[in-house]
Amino acid sequence: MGSLSFQASGAALAAVDQHVPKLAENKVASRIAAKDHTLWGPDVESEASIRLGWVEAVEVSRPLIPRILKLRDELRTEGVTRIVLAGMGGSSLAPEVISNTAGVELTVLDSTDPQQVAAALAERLSETAIVVSSKSGSTVETDSQRRVFENAFKQAGINAAQRIIVVTDPGSPMDSVSREAGYRAVFNADPNVGGRYSALTAFGLVPSGLAGVDIDALLADAEEAAEILSEDAAENMALALGAALGGTEPLRNKIVITDEGSGIVGFADWAEQLIAESTGKQGTGILPVVVEPEAPELSMDAADVLVIRLVDTEAEIELGTNEVAVAGSLGSQLLLWEYATVVAGLLLGINPFDQPDVEAAKTAARGMLDERPETPEPAAVDRAVEIRASGDWLNGAGTVADALKALLGTLDTDSYLSVQAYLDRFGQAKLAQLRPLLASLTQRPVTFGWGPRFLHSTGQFHKGGPAVGVYLQITGASEEDVRIPDRPFTFGELISAQAAGDAQVLIDHGRPVLRLHFTDREAGMKQLQEAVSSLSDGKP
Repeated sequence: MGSLSFQASGAALAAVDQHVPKLAENKVASRIAAKDHTLWGPDVESEASIRLGWVEAVEVSRPLIPRILKLRDELRTEGVTRIVLAGMGGSSLAPEVISNTAGVELTVLDSTDPQQVAAALAERLSETAIVVSSKSGSTVETDSQRRVFENAFKQAGINAAQRIIVVTDPGSPMDSVSREAGYRAVFNADPNVGGRYSALTAFGLVPSGLAGVDIDALLADAEEAAEILSEDAAENMALALGAALGGTEPLRNKIVITDEGSGIVGFADWAEQLIAESTGKQGTGILPVVVEPEAPELSMDAADVLVIRLVDTEAEIELGTNEVAVAGSLGSQLLLWEYATVVAGLLLGINPFDQPDVEAAKTAARGMLDERPETPEPAAVDRAVEIRASGDWLNGAGTVADALKALLGTLDTDSYLSVQAYLDRFGQAKLAQLRPLLASLTQRPVTFGWGPRFLHSTGQFHKGGPAVGVYLQITGASEEDVRIPDRPFTFGELISAQAAGDAQVLIDHGRPVLRLHFTDREAGMKQLQEAVSSLSDGKP
C-alpha cells in the first residue's frame, strides 16, 4: 500500500487538535468499522443501519473477482474490447477514477446530452459491451442509455442481450427485468451500501475489472488501509481528515481541492460527490470546490475556505495557512475519505447517508416531461444566446456580459458561484476553462459541474446546504437529437427538462439563477468567453 499521510495547518490543525482526542476516546473509528448504527444519534439509526456495508466492502466484494475476470476474458475472446459504462453519480465517478488511474479505456456515459450519447453510440459498436449500473434500478438516465444501446446493437445485427451487463441491488426493478431479458450477466451489489460509498463494491469493480484494471490489487490496497483506519488512535488519519472537513470553528465550508501530482486521476471529482451529497443538508454542509493547480481559490484569504492538496506520497510539502495535504494510493484513499466523510457528518450533527434534496430536481424534471410547459420567452436575446433569469436582479440586462455582471452582483462575502453546463462534457470540454477566470473575477469560490451529472452530487448541497449559492446554468441546442426507444421523449427533451426542473427548484429556494441557452453551441461558447474576458478586463 502506498502509505497514507496527512498534514494540516491553521484552522484545520486546530480542528484536529480539538476533536481527534475525543473521537479516539469515544472509539468512533472502531464503532464505524463495527457498523454501529447508533453513532449518529437516534434520528439517523434507521438509515445508518442499512448504509454501513461499505466498511466491509473488501471482504464482500472479493468473491466477485473470479466472475468479473472470467467474463472479461470471454468478452475479449469474442472481440469485445470496449466497455461503455451507463451510470450516474457514484455508479460512474468511482469506476472513472479507478480506470483512468490504471490507464485503461472505459467510456463513461453519465449524460443525457444527445451529442454525448450519439458520440458514445458511434464509436466501435461492434467491439462494445455496455455495463448498466443503477442501485435503485429505476434511474431515468441509466434506463434511457440502456434502451438506446440495446436498440443500436439490434439495428447492427448484434445479439444485444450478450452485450449488456447489469449492476444493481438485489430485488430492484432492473434486477428482475434484466434476468428475464437474458442479459449477459447481472451482478448484485451489497444493498447496505449507498451509491456514493460504493467504490469498492460491484459498482466500482465490475466496469473497472471488465475494462482491464487489476481489481484484486485495488482491494488488497484498501484491505491494508482498513486496519489502520479502524483504530481508535490519535494518529488515525480518517479522524484527522474528518475533523478538518467538519470541525473547523467557525466552519470553513468551502473545501478547495487541488491535485498536485497524487497520481490518482480525477480523484477530486469522486470526493466532491461523496462529501457534498453526504453533508449538504439541514442548512449546513461542506461544498467541495475542485480546482486546477495555481487556481485563484488557492490564494484567497477567505474565512470560509479551506484548501486540501492531493499530493504524491514521496513529496515534501510545505503547507500554507489553513491547508491540508493528503497522500496515499487509490484503494487506501477511497476508504480514507469514506471514513472521514462520516466522521465529518458526526461533527456537523447531520445524517451522512441520506440525500433528501436530490429527489426534488428529479420530481421537477418528471413534471416538466409530463406537462410539457411552454418554454418562457427569454428576457433578452444576444446573438446566439437566449438570456433567462429569476427575480428582478437582472436589471434589464440585454447582453451576455451585462447579464453575467448582474448575476455576479448578487454574490455576498460567503457566497459561491456554481456553473452548471448541460452540454457534452467531452465535446464542449473547453467551457470548463471559464471556471478559474470567474473565480479570479469574483474572488469567491467557483464550482463547475456537468449536467445532469452534478445533480447526483453537489445538487444536494445546492438545495440542502446554506442558502448562499449563485447559479449560472448553461444549455445548448443540439444539431441532432437521439430518440429513446419506447419512451415518449428524446434525450434532448430529457436534458432540457432536467435543466429547467433544477433551475425551478433553485428559484423556489430563493436563489438567483441565470440561464444562458446557446442556439448555436460553438458561437454561444465564444460569446460567453468574450463576455467573461470583457468583465475581467474592466474590473478595478
